[in-house]
Amino acid sequence: MISRQLDLLELLGRSSHFLLGPRGSGKSFLIRASCLDVADYIDLLDSRTYLRLKADPSLLHAMMSKPLTVIDEIQRIPELLNEAHRAIETKQQRFLLTGSSARSLRRQGVNLLAGRAFRAELFPLTWFELTRQGDFDLHRYLRFGGLPTAWLGKDADEYLYAYVETYLKEEIQFEGLVRNLPNYTRFLQSAVFNNSRVLNYTKVANDAQLAPNTVRDYYQILQDTLTGFQVPPWRGSTARKPVQTAKFYLFDPGVAHTLRGARPLDRSSDVFGMSFEHFLACEIRAFLGYNRIRLPLQYWRTRTGIEVDFVIGEELAIEVKSTESVSQRDHKGLRAIAEEHNWQHLLLVSMDRQSAWFDSGVRHIYWEDFLRKLWQREFI
Repeated sequence: MISRQLDLLELLGRSSHFLLGPRGSGKSFLIRASCLDVADYIDLLDSRTYLRLKADPSLLHAMMSKPLTVIDEIQRIPELLNEAHRAIETKQQRFLLTGSSARSLRRQGVNLLAGRAFRAELFPLTWFELTRQGDFDLHRYLRFGGLPTAWLGKDADEYLYAYVETYLKEEIQFEGLVRNLPNYTRFLQSAVFNNSRVLNYTKVANDAQLAPNTVRDYYQILQDTLTGFQVPPWRGSTARKPVQTAKFYLFDPGVAHTLRGARPLDRSSDVFGMSFEHFLACEIRAFLGYNRIRLPLQYWRTRTGIEVDFVIGEELAIEVKSTESVSQRDHKGLRAIAEEHNWQHLLLVSMDRQSAWFDSGVRHIYWEDFLRKLWQREFI
């Protein structure tokens, strides 16, 4: 078992929580490993349980015998939130409510417990979690990603192919989020080649032969089902006019690579560089989420093409290079953004093992050293 960074019992000691995360990220396994001794577990993927509670949500109260109740995949019966709300108010019951689609809850305008339950998110396995077990290989992670079954199983290719076909396509349609599966499939195939790039709805729409508004809705579905996220632009620039459009990333490098066609990763290819940036985006996002750090993850790009890959709050600017040899020629974006704001850290993160500091404030740092210091809270 790989120890996860998220401590469910610590969270639930403070309040009820919504635990959100993409399908396959390990929510159910973590619950079984952490909570079953102290909680009633209600699995809405179990057909019999689902049908009983769907017909009569008030039966929930008869299923609760412990002070803590876990309801897995709550979005399948959003009406249960009214019963949970009542139990919190009348019995001081604590709940862990898991889900993989915020859209299903919002769309039905259901009771979200009026602030009586906080939100936590479970991400795919991270570098930090895997290195604690002494089990991390960068090339393998870029290829197969961090979904637990893909990482731990013997048939990662088959699992990821099934994940893409069954969940990202068919189950999304089954849940009523899309009506036309061929259109959605074309969108995914186009969107993945724009992964880690600035959103361009018109370009993706032209590639997929769809209307831009349809593409915009499909991107929103990816966000609502937690299978994609936006990195918005940093707008603190005054000397240079910044791009105002967000970048978009799928939630996992392995899923993205499978959608591209699951070919071996060529170390010198553009895809490798994009996958490396994608991996770091996911790792930084997980670090911020697990540590409850309320700083935005952003990027900066000017209208003339000067870019810094990641900006964290007002403290940290990060440029990413997948090369094994970096130099001052790679400082252009960091030097430019330094003229816009007084940053605590200007980091060039790469595969170059040679650390270096420069009078401009730019620091070269090897990617593993960067992640280690990040998780140890040395930058934020």
